[in-house]
Amino acid sequence: MTEALPGPTGTAHRARYRRILAFAARVFVQVWWFELVLPRLGLTRVADRGRNERMLRLARRFRDLAVDLGGLMIKVGQFLSSRLDVLPPEMTAELADLQDEVPAVAFAEIRASAESELGMPLERAFASFDETPLAAASLGQAHRATLAATDAADTGLDRVVVKVQRPGIDEIVAVDLSALRRVARWAQRVRMVRDRVDAPALVEEFAQTCREEIDYLHEAANAERFAACFEADARVAAPAVVWERTTRKVLTLEDVTAIKINDTDALRAAGIDPAEVAQVFGDVMLDQVFTHSFVHADPHPGNVFVTPVQGDAGGHPWRLTFIDFGMMAEVPDSIRAGLRTLVIAVAGRDSHGLVEAAQQIGVLLPSARTAELERALTVLFARFGGMGFHELRDVDPRELTDFGVEFGETMRSLPVQFPERMLLLIRAVSLTSGLCSALDPTFNIWEPVEPYAARLLRDQSGGLLKDVGAQTAANLGSLWRLPARVDSTLDRLDAGTLTFDISSLENRLDRIIRVAYRVVSAVLFGGLLIGGALLLATAPPLGIVLMCISAVPLLHALFGRR
Repeated sequence: MTEALPGPTGTAHRARYRRILAFAARVFVQVWWFELVLPRLGLTRVADRGRNERMLRLARRFRDLAVDLGGLMIKVGQFLSSRLDVLPPEMTAELADLQDEVPAVAFAEIRASAESELGMPLERAFASFDETPLAAASLGQAHRATLAATDAADTGLDRVVVKVQRPGIDEIVAVDLSALRRVARWAQRVRMVRDRVDAPALVEEFAQTCREEIDYLHEAANAERFAACFEADARVAAPAVVWERTTRKVLTLEDVTAIKINDTDALRAAGIDPAEVAQVFGDVMLDQVFTHSFVHADPHPGNVFVTPVQGDAGGHPWRLTFIDFGMMAEVPDSIRAGLRTLVIAVAGRDSHGLVEAAQQIGVLLPSARTAELERALTVLFARFGGMGFHELRDVDPRELTDFGVEFGETMRSLPVQFPERMLLLIRAVSLTSGLCSALDPTFNIWEPVEPYAARLLRDQSGGLLKDVGAQTAANLGSLWRLPARVDSTLDRLDAGTLTFDISSLENRLDRIIRVAYRVVSAVLFGGLLIGGALLLATAPPLGIVLMCISAVPLLHALFGRR
């Protein structure tokens, strides 16, 4: 049954909806054939042959679809590019540089949308408004403008940047999310997918991020919260919000355009050392993670400027100015506790502790069998655990690459699913590392991490001592109650009322019985097929009937419940 689609242009929306579902259906058929049918027919080598090329072609086809459709699909591609826990590296690498840049909307449409939101003509709202967009993205586009004299006097600002949502983007987002939810329900019916990924939860996480990103009031509040975090830090700035000219679909910010952080030639021309910028940028991003628990999750070069200032800004005659606060990552207490466990485990070279940290953060699904992961982590500590971060630079890159591939395969074999906030953190750290390395080829993101990790450990030491004390008290209580519990167990044994839970054993027996039934079906299929083939010469109708009937046990053998 087709879901009701929003908006006045129902035909265009249905076509978009069906195009997304048609692409997903082709993907499911391909995965079903190569990953389920061929291996069960004993043709695993055929399925494995060319898998990397198939995944790469699939990623390219999706990339073409996303660029063609625009809207939310580009965001889907960017979201998937960070899902190393779900997708193979061939696909994530292909989607990694998918840019949120699309053709600009005609200015007449932008004008109509902005005037409808602001409730007045642009000529009244602004002294001037540049018709040429500063940037155009899938959800909106930005224009330079000048505030009217009254607003300029009230705010102390003059030049501003106005972000206006694309007309009809709400309806397009609703259509895309509706299609993605249906695809997630399809995926959840596939056991191979269901065991490793909670697809509906993934879609809802993505939907929440998108709803926040298209709400410019939410972005404006993020901008002010970020500025408040660094109010006492002269190294960092954020644009002021002009609330009088801001609504859910129109956002007016101070124009803070300056030198793009990756423009090394302009930095040197301004007397600014790119290596120093890399160091400060790395420190500021780690401050967001470990100090403020509020992280800019999209710090690409277009969203960070280096602004020369008059005088001295914290030891530097320049500051970092961040823009675009639609994608922010909060670090909740659960993840902070997991990071504490992670730091303690790394310090103690404790592979079991690292697995516990992953479970605490929510990376491993409940069905995860962690023995293989613990073994891989033990190998990691045995080979690289005694090295400081600076020593890792001297390790043969091929050795690190080989281990990374092997470790990645182990992770992908587990039911691993990163929480959305953790993924945003990983994205932020990844972009930070890449940008800092471009500014300073000798930069190593792990070196500035060490003092923050040590501080986190110190900050949490009091909580750790409390945990140890609580656990000790619990152990003493258990020890005190032990004799009474032993007496009670012996009394129940004497009375014949002691029972045992053998449900797990029964479940295993049930699985063995189901496998036996599938084996019988496979044998029956072979017998019917061969018998039918032999009878084709002497009794063709009967032979054809037997061969057709053989499809029933074949389907049970291939797809019967495990």
